[in-house]
Amino acid sequence: MRYFKKLEGERLYLSPINVEDYEIYTKWMNDLNVTINLGNFAKNFSKSKEKESVERLANEESNFAIVLKEGDKLIGNCSLFSINNIHRRADLGIFIGEEEHRGNGYGVEAIELILSHGFRVLGLNNVILRVFSFNERAIRAYEKIGFKEIGRRREAFYINNKYYDVIYMDIIQREYKCKYLDDILPR
Repeated sequence: MRYFKKLEGERLYLSPINVEDYEIYTKWMNDLNVTINLGNFAKNFSKSKEKESVERLANEESNFAIVLKEGDKLIGNCSLFSINNIHRRADLGIFIGEEEHRGNGYGVEAIELILSHGFRVLGLNNVILRVFSFNERAIRAYEKIGFKEIGRRREAFYINNKYYDVIYMDIIQREYKCKYLDDILPR
């Protein structure tokens, strides 16, 4: 079996990362449509370098493959990183690798799953993310989930002879209505 249903939603599930998928990740990390929104569009990613990255991610505890239930198809990645257990906070990252799967609500569902995990299982209180001001679709998705803008780093991202703001958004545990894990976790 390639994937394991660690966190299950309605249309997808989050699984530990499968290192054998490094070639798919290499394709995605060399796709400007993906990497512009991640901020690493100027880098080249070889298969050997991406295999090392995927192996590292697979060995860290809160990095997940986003997998469609129908056909067990890998479509992206999401993670909680820079986890601070003392202050109960973390950063969130996500991407959907294939264009055909963007704009279908899969990112929202994956974030709702990982937030439920972060708040209910890991005991986090605050999750933050950063997004570039030109990525309006992502901003709308984050707002739909309940993230709020908490600040901007003005004109801090330069591409195609233009500057964009880096927007910081966060959500705290009491503001988030967990949709998942209620039927599994003890009350």
